[in-house]
Amino acid sequence: MTVDVEDYFQVSAFEGVINREDWGAISYRVEQNTDRILELFSETGTHATFFTLGCVAERFPQMLKRIVEQGHELASHGWNHTRVVNQNPMQFREDVDRTRKLLEDLGGTQVKGYRAASYSIGSQNLWALDVLAETGHLYSSSIAPVKHDLYGMPEASRFPFRYGEHQILEIPITTVKLMGKNINCAGGGWFRLFPYGFTRWCLNVVNKKERQPCIFYFHPWEIDHTQPKVDGASAKSRFRHYLNLDKTHARLEQLLTDFRWGRMDDIFLAEANHTEVSDVMLNEQIMQGES
Repeated sequence: MTVDVEDYFQVSAFEGVINREDWGAISYRVEQNTDRILELFSETGTHATFFTLGCVAERFPQMLKRIVEQGHELASHGWNHTRVVNQNPMQFREDVDRTRKLLEDLGGTQVKGYRAASYSIGSQNLWALDVLAETGHLYSSSIAPVKHDLYGMPEASRFPFRYGEHQILEIPITTVKLMGKNINCAGGGWFRLFPYGFTRWCLNVVNKKERQPCIFYFHPWEIDHTQPKVDGASAKSRFRHYLNLDKTHARLEQLLTDFRWGRMDDIFLAEANHTEVSDVMLNEQIMQGES
């Protein structure tokens, strides 16, 4: 179970109509929404990984401490939701190194994981995985093995693999293969678009048929259906962002009841240490799309 900790106005869908320079003048809602998530997790006995923006952590250090104190994993989402496709290697290194150091200072715990903004690591910038390893990260969850207009690497393995000189562990978001295509069933807008029963069916297929753990992700703003509307965004962006926000909290409650969830590091790093699949095989799978 993962949470990408960012506010509603920081998403990629609105980056063309809201300048980062104006973020400081906007009223933040991320802290109150994250506290609601922490309460929901406490009620259901769920431990999760919180991929947190550095600029949000800097603004709300007490929220960060509550995440750690309640037994959740603190991980990096980069500094200010800049997509990796818009960074060169030096900029990316500075971004992730700055974020990791701040999170560790404020949270008092090792930051092992990273998730790119909008899953923006793919076939054209796999160098980023080596940079993550060189800056002290043990795993990434930044590749979506799907075809999408904004992101995706459909040829990548659907399940965890090691990559690059340093053999960092990449943990792609969960998909199910239907009619020869990988379908995202891991959360976000897809969780709000599909009926809940479809998501539950997909996760059961991956768990029971393919014998693999699943990843689910969502954002604090997705449980906040009263958030301000952003003017100037395209019809597609508005549809993706606002669709069924009023249903997310109830669906999450059901999801947390129907499945057993844990932290990324507890599940995937422990499993990787005991896997019998060779690193060579996993590196081959990334380009072959094998599961």
